[in-house]
Parts: sequence; structure tokens; C-alpha cells
Amino acid sequence: MLFGYESETERVNRIVNEAARQQITDKEFIAKEIENFKCSKKHIWMQKGDRYYRGEHDILQQKREMIGASGELEEVKNLPNHKIVDNQYKKMVVQKSNYLLGQPISFKTDNAQYAKVLRKTFGKRFQKLIKNIGENSLNCGISWLYVYYNDSGELSFKRFPATQVVPQWKDAEHEVLDYLIRFYPTILWDGQQEKEVERVEVYKSEGIYKYILDGSSLQEEEEFFVSYFYVVEGEEKAAYNWSKIPVIPFKYNNLEIPLIKNVKTLQDAINTIESNFQNNMCEDTRNTILVLVNYDGTDLGDFRKNLSTYGAVKIRDVDSNKGDVRTLHIEVNAENYRTILEILKKAIIENAMGYDAKDDRMGGSPNQMNIESMYNDIDLDANSMETEYQASFEELLWFINMHLNNSGQGDFEDEGVEVIFNRDMLINEKEAIESCQSSVGVLSLETIVSQHPWVDDVAAELERIKAEKQEEIESYGYGGDPFRKQENLEVKNNGKTKE
Repeated sequence: MLFGYESETERVNRIVNEAARQQITDKEFIAKEIENFKCSKKHIWMQKGDRYYRGEHDILQQKREMIGASGELEEVKNLPNHKIVDNQYKKMVVQKSNYLLGQPISFKTDNAQYAKVLRKTFGKRFQKLIKNIGENSLNCGISWLYVYYNDSGELSFKRFPATQVVPQWKDAEHEVLDYLIRFYPTILWDGQQEKEVERVEVYKSEGIYKYILDGSSLQEEEEFFVSYFYVVEGEEKAAYNWSKIPVIPFKYNNLEIPLIKNVKTLQDAINTIESNFQNNMCEDTRNTILVLVNYDGTDLGDFRKNLSTYGAVKIRDVDSNKGDVRTLHIEVNAENYRTILEILKKAIIENAMGYDAKDDRMGGSPNQMNIESMYNDIDLDANSMETEYQASFEELLWFINMHLNNSGQGDFEDEGVEVIFNRDMLINEKEAIESCQSSVGVLSLETIVSQHPWVDDVAAELERIKAEKQEEIESYGYGGDPFRKQENLEVKNNGKTKE
């Protein structure tokens, strides 16, 4: 600076230096993102979905209030305050997750070896995991699956709850991850005392960065950076990473909107109606209101408070000095409550896009058209959810194929595979079996078997059919020619022998 004047170069350098001092660091940015996510409406709705699924509804914090002498609501503690949770929301979540994911998922491919490997990889443990992921994505709008190698070197899968994950997307459509932040509570030991801390893991393409969240700042862990997996090569352990981030989103819908957002007001109304009915049935003194005549009058505020709290009012009769006690009877009409509950429960089924198992169409022996009509709403919603899950399985299969190739089990990267979600729908088995029988000679055996109500695994059933036919052919003898065997029997019956 010359004579108090700042040159252009000096001005630029000053601006750059100030910007550098003010620039937020990566750790500060991650801590800020976690804080913003915890306070966001999205995270709040996720927590509500989880709470309501576990039965922790808002009705449990409800206070009994009445209009006081001042005309304002006041808490009344001497009245019954039942807090009934009729968890129709959980019923909808369980219904929808079981409808799409209750039956084992099938993988259809022309490569028999690939099909066998997929059945082994996606066994019963994975089927349980994917069902839990389905429930979490319904409650939170999205859930996450982590692909990793366990301590034994086996390819494994783990669910990340949506309430613990802050995704950073590369695109506005939320299709490609840039990186992912996961935070979760854990216990660390400080000498002889245990201390609950919040651990933070950042999943990037080059590996995992580990931190401890201390208040609003991040502290690096002792083992700050790890790769996704390690391979022992001779006496050394080599670090390797996937070319993609091994955390896969499973969305309930493309907008990641949780189911609770559509039905919370209806669920709260059901809880309130049933709780109020129980309160009214238990208020014996409130079913009969005492009217005390000429036992001190009262102003309007006292009247409302006494009526709400004590179930009695005092009035003065100007035409008579005689005292009297009369009663006003209040009948609790249970039919009104029942009618409102029926309306609310039907509304929650329609808004959740579920089905009513007690539907009138299910009376007697319903035909398949009536059953499909009842399942129409849940089927439409399952189609949307399946579309999202199909895209997720496409990503998951990429990791499976890389694992199979690197472990020497085969190169299946170019193999076509169809992921089949076997929906758990009630059917009229008699009609379905008759339809399968009438399709013999018109459709292939594989198509007919896939539509049979008693078949879960089409490939396994086709193998059993093939084995039975082979056994039947071999039982004839003579190379499996049944006509030679018939000829031999006829000759023997005529008293001759022929080899």
C-alpha cells in the first residue's frame, strides 16, 4: 500500500485472504448439515412415523381441559383422562410391507448357476432384512442398505435407519449420491465410567471418515479413515474400495414422503374419539348433573367451571324461597361414537391405500374379481413402491456381481435377471388352479407353474417336475421306451419269454 492507497493486486489479495479465513471447513459443514437435518421438518416426520409405529402417539401427552371461570381452557385433574391408542397406522404399515415383501423375493435368470448363487446370497436372513427396510421406508419415506464385508470376509448387508442418515445428492432427482453422513449414539468408556457420545461416519467414494460429535463440533477419531474392505496379500493387508458408495436408498415413493404424513390426523382422531368415549362412560357424576335451587346463585364463569369440574350448578329462584335439588340426566349415545369410528377407520384405510379384510365383498365365497377389487388401492401403491425398489435392486445387484467376479465365483455382469416381488394377496385357489389346468397346451409350463397358488419358488418347482418325469421314464426300462415295456408284458402273458 503506497501513501495510504491500495493497489489492485493488494485489494485482490486482501479479499482472497479474508475469504479464506471465513471459509467453512469440511468438518464444520458436516456438523452444520447434521444440525440442520435434526431440526428439519423431514426429520421430524420421520421421527413421528417411527413413534406412531411403536405406539407412542400424541394422545399419550393429552391433558384433560375444561373452560374455567375466566373463559379460558384450564387443566382439570379430578376427571378421568384415558389415553387410548388404537394403532390403525401400524396395521397399515404391517399390511403394506407384508403385501409386497412378506413372501420371498424371486430372481429369474436364464443362467442356472447365477440363479443358484442369487438364491444363496439372498437367503432368509436377507428376506427378513428387506422386510425391515420396507417398514422403515414406509415410516420415514426412505431407508438405507449398506453393503459390506464382515469380520469373516463374508459379503453382508446392514440397514441404516433413515433418521440417522443425511444424504448429499449430486442431482435434484435424488438418484446419485455424492456422499453420505451417518450419525448414531454409542457408548465409549472414559476410564471407569461409560459415556454416551454421538459417532459420525462420512461415506465417500474413497472410503469412510470417522468422527465424534462433541456438541456442535466434530473431533476426528483415533482411526480416522478406513477403506471399505481389506484383502490379505501375503504378509500385508491391502485396502480396496468400491467404485460406488455402497449405501443404497430404498424409497417408499419418489418424493420420499412417509406414510404417517397422509394419515396422522385420522389416527389422532380415532384415539381421541375412543378416549373421550371411555372418559364419558367413567364419569358417573357427570352423567347426572345436580341442580341446586336457592343455594346461592352464581355468575356465568362459576357456572361453567362448576358444571365442568363438579357436575353441579347452583341457581336462585326469585319466585320462590324454597330450596330444591333436581337432576339433569345426560345419556352417552354409543351409536354416535360407533358411527364416527367407522367413518374414520374407513378413511384411514383409503388414505393409506390399504385394504379392509372385513369388507362386505369378502362375505361368503368371493370370486377373484371381488378380491382384486378390494386390493385395488394397495396394489396401485405397491406398484409405485416396487418401481423404486426395482431401481434399488439394480444397484444392489451391481455390488453382488462385482463380489462374485472378484471372488472367482463367476462373471455375471452381463447376465439378465428379473427381480420378482411375490405379493401376498388373498386368492380364490379353486379358480386359480382351474385356470392353470385350462392353460395346459396354450402356455409354457414355466408360466403356468409361476401362476399356481401353491408355488413359491418357480425354479425349484420346475426342477422337481423334471426329476419326477425322469424317474417316471426310467421306471419303464429299455431306454425309457414305454412301448417296449408294454410289448414285453404281453409276451410274458402268452407264456413266452423275450429278452
